[in-house]
Amino acid sequence: MLYSMTGYGSATGQVGETTVFVEIKTLNSKSTDLRVKLPLMLNSQEHVIRKILLDEVIRGRIECIITIENLDGSGSELINKKLFESYFKEIKDLQKKLGISEGDITQTILRIQDVVGTGSDELDPAILKATETACIDAAKSLNKFREEEGAVIGQDLTERIRIITELIPAIEPHEVDRIPKIRERILKNLEEFKKIESVDHNRFEQEILFYLEKLDISEEKVRLRQHCKYFLEEMHSPEIQIGRKLNFISQEIGREINTLGSKAQHLEIQQIVVMMKDELEKIKEQIANVL
Repeated sequence: MLYSMTGYGSATGQVGETTVFVEIKTLNSKSTDLRVKLPLMLNSQEHVIRKILLDEVIRGRIECIITIENLDGSGSELINKKLFESYFKEIKDLQKKLGISEGDITQTILRIQDVVGTGSDELDPAILKATETACIDAAKSLNKFREEEGAVIGQDLTERIRIITELIPAIEPHEVDRIPKIRERILKNLEEFKKIESVDHNRFEQEILFYLEKLDISEEKVRLRQHCKYFLEEMHSPEIQIGRKLNFISQEIGREINTLGSKAQHLEIQQIVVMMKDELEKIKEQIANVL
């Protein structure tokens, strides 16, 4: 089953007149990178919230924002006016002294530690519990989103693998005259060598036969079909994290396609190979967004 690396989920929790909002989004990342933005009243419980998120969300860059508000619309955080005024005065004095052009510094000051504080010194256990539950619910919402996006990606991958598979038989009509033309071209060029007495013609003909056998692409076509079949089988496996495995299989598909192109020495077959490569590149782009 495919799961998208990108996703979004949200949930709310209610405790009396207080509402907890939790938003989680995930982006592409080879490893797990969790970033949590909390109201100050929850800072002491960050480790608890991080553990919940890491248990519920698999891989990727995970960004979680938690806000707490009262029903009247006021937030749980209050501005430390004295500290704000102190920073404001200090910054304005520095701007004047250093000749720095004045600008709006409000947002800068609000981001300074302790300027924004909580309206309560103690965290209500019920609010913490509501936050934990909302985190789990938001993560479930995120995972459902990822699964739905993964299904869409799966449909696209299936279609592109089908195109590659159906292009393999398109090679066969061109193989009828490919080897004879190559043999004719080689033998024509070798006519000059037959005039040289020192050449062992029997050995030379054996080398030519060996060379022609090396140009056979039957095995590559068989392996390409097998890799495409294996790719589709793994797509529907019960595993959640299959992106890396699909990437490895796509590399094997690429090797067989490249070998077909290098061995073919035939314009029409090489054009088919280019079409295969185009589909494979689109497959790789999609796999990059799969868990």
